[in-house]
Order: sequence, then C-alpha cells, then structure tokens
Amino acid sequence: MFHRSGTGGQRTAYRMVLATGIAALSLGLAACGGSGDAPAGAKAPDKGVLDKTNGVTKVSFWHAMDGKNAEVLTQLVAQFNKENAGKIQVEATYAGKYDDAIAKYKASVQSKSTPDVVQVYDIGTRFMIDAGQAVPMQDFIDRDKMDVSDLQPNIAGYYSIDKKLYSMPFNTSMPVLYYNKKLFKAAGLDPDKAPTTLEEIRADAEKLSAKNGGPAKYGFGAAIYGWLLEQFIAGDGAEYCNQGNGRDGKATKVQFDSPDSVAVVGWWQKMVKDGLAANTGRDTKAAQAAFKAGQLAMTLESTGQVGGFQKAAQEGGYELGVANYPKLKAGQGGPIIGGASLWIDGEGHSDAQKEASWRFVKFLASPQAQATWHTGTGYFPISRGALNEPTDVAWRKQYPQFDVAVKQLESTQLTKATQGCLLGVMPQSRKASEDGLEKALNGTDPQQAMTDAAASLKPAIEQYNSSTK
Repeated sequence: MFHRSGTGGQRTAYRMVLATGIAALSLGLAACGGSGDAPAGAKAPDKGVLDKTNGVTKVSFWHAMDGKNAEVLTQLVAQFNKENAGKIQVEATYAGKYDDAIAKYKASVQSKSTPDVVQVYDIGTRFMIDAGQAVPMQDFIDRDKMDVSDLQPNIAGYYSIDKKLYSMPFNTSMPVLYYNKKLFKAAGLDPDKAPTTLEEIRADAEKLSAKNGGPAKYGFGAAIYGWLLEQFIAGDGAEYCNQGNGRDGKATKVQFDSPDSVAVVGWWQKMVKDGLAANTGRDTKAAQAAFKAGQLAMTLESTGQVGGFQKAAQEGGYELGVANYPKLKAGQGGPIIGGASLWIDGEGHSDAQKEASWRFVKFLASPQAQATWHTGTGYFPISRGALNEPTDVAWRKQYPQFDVAVKQLESTQLTKATQGCLLGVMPQSRKASEDGLEKALNGTDPQQAMTDAAASLKPAIEQYNSSTK
C-alpha cells in the first residue's frame, strides 16, 4: 500500500544518467533553454485571465504514481474536476516511474508538446531549474500575495533557493530506523529505547546477532543505498556537495569522501566484517524482506515502508518499532526529505492553462487534499494544517508509528545541510556513492573507496555545468 518516495524507491534513476547518458542530458538542457534565460512563457499570467476565458480549460498532468498512490491521486483529480466543472478539466496520465517520466518530459520539450503540469522527483530539481521551462511557483505566490506559512518549511526548503520556491512539493517522505521489539526483548534490550547513534546500533547489534548468541541472524542490515549515506552526512550537519550544497552556486564537487562520511562507511564495513550486519546488496527489496522475516533486528528505510512493515509485524507476531534516523554522533543535523514535486510548464502553454494549472496545484497542496493524500498513501502532508484535519488526527491515533516521522521532520532544523544537495548529475552521484560503499563492504579501504567514487564524478559535473552556463 505504501510506496517509497523517489529518492527512496524507484531506483532505476540511480543506475543511469536519466536513461540516456550525460551527452543526452546536455542536449536536453540546450533544448530547454539551459543557457540561463527562461523562455518568455515561463512566467505567471495575469491573475484574472481564467475568468475571461470561455469554455473548459484542459490541463494535462503527467505523474509517476502507481498502485495505491495512483488510486488516491485519481480520487483527488476527480474531486478537483467536480469542483471546477465547466471551467477546468485535469487529464491525468501516468508517465512511468520517475526516471521514465523525466525522460519523457525532456522528449516533450524537444517536440514542443510538454504537459501543463509534471511531477518530477526531488533529484531532478537542479535540472528543472536550469532548463528554465517551468514557471516558478514563487511567481504565482508573489502575484497573489499568498500566505505560504501552511507549507512545512523543511519540505518547501528543499525546492527553494534564496527563499524562492520553484516547484510545489507533493509526495514526501523521510528515512527512519525500524526495529523488531520482540527481538529486542529476547536480547535483554529495552524495546522502547531505540539506538540513536551508530555506536549505539553496534552495541545493540552485538547482543542481537546470532554470532554472539543473540535471537536474530544479524543485528542490523540495510541496502547499499546512496540516499541513506546522504542522511548520515546531513545528520552530521555537513554538506553533501560544495557551494552551500549547490545553493550558493553550481556545485563543482561532491563531498561524500569527507572524514565523517568515510567514518560511516568504515563503521558499516566493520559491522559486516564482524558478523553483526548483513550485506544485503543494492536491492532494497532484499533488505526489506530480511527485516520482515525477522532475520534483521534493525534496518534503515523510508517512511514509505511503515505500512508494509507494520503488516509484516502483525503477520509475524512481533511489534514494530519506529525511531528517528540514527546519527554518526549526537548533533543538530537531521535527515533530508525525499519524494517529488509539481512543476507548471510555461513555454507553449496559454495563460489560461497556466492559471488553471496553478489552481490545480494549490488544490493538491491544501490541508484537506493533503490529509486525504497522507492517510491514503502514507506520504507526509506538505501542509501543516492537514495534521489538524479530523481524518488525519484519527488516522495517526490509530497508527502512531507514522507520528515518529512527522515529529522528526518538525524537529529538524532547516539548514543548507538538511535542505539537501542540488546537483545536476545527482542520479549519477547516488550511484557513485553506492559504488564506493559496495566496494568498502567487500573489503576495499573505506577512504580509498569513497575518494575514488567522488573523483569519478568530476567529468560529469564539469560537463553538466559547462552545458548550463
């Protein structure tokens, strides 16, 4: 039922440079107007344009939601269309998973057949800004003098540069620590006291692991996943890439070979070497299955897995524990949000279409719509007010595990570190960090593995930046 966010789930994005390589990426930027000058159509129209338009204005909406998420989204689209009957008609189309959707969008730019609204995963943000094709949400917000205090600041912060919101957040999640309370009890640990640091995870894993006579095959295990490493870096208050995480200017290098990041990789390597952690590989489903089956006592995953893990716990006869994402050491940092946002395309679209798109996006961001989205999918509500909606209050009372993530989000201070890195080749960077982590878990010196991985990205970063000057 609950699907992981883009940074956390649909992982084809990290296996290729948006399917067609860095050369195609550069060509795509050129086609989109990547020189830095936005097309003339990428600006908000006059506020009253739709009221002067006769007939029904159709809005094409490309999204990347499937399964239960698609069902809830379809419900919301139908509600909006009903409320705007005779004036606006949104036509929603599944464009494939995140990587497929942005590749399809790039092709539509070249053929001048872009949708009015497109859902793009978080790590596509730098590209979308550089393309200059979309109307920044801030333009509509400033035009309408709209109060945006209802938006969760830590969510809106990711999609903002210099306090300018470029896209409207939509589906959002964060990573958390999951643990098996039954195994904790069997190991003589307090089931209501989850570890908060990597040192504490190791201490608990030593009591939990079968190697030391514990009740679990392994005390810990998580997928070799670049997103998880990014969380440790942000939790340490450090920046993943330079230039203020790509927010003070175009990032020119990644920093996951820094001492603290390498310390995390070294910790992970030693946990595997000592038989306290499983090396489940890059397949997130393998780590998920091992945790569900009780082979792992602890794992790191997206909040998008709360529903699936809860169901497995009920079927397996154990209680699921959910806690804040652990840190290398106690500090003021916190994890980064993941997911996707909505972009309103400008070039080649009428003013009426842009205005109708804005009304649709505002509807999806409303407290009522976000409460429906939150309770129907498990994604965070981007609206603070959604948490006060009766349906949302009742739902979280029934499923308190979801409140852990909400409180973690609200307690995380918004800084450039927790905003996350904006990098044009972020999908490649994710893969490179996974390459380094995998080599380390297989025996390579952690510093060497991560240094080589970071260095491998330099040509791609330079080519991307040179194509967007």
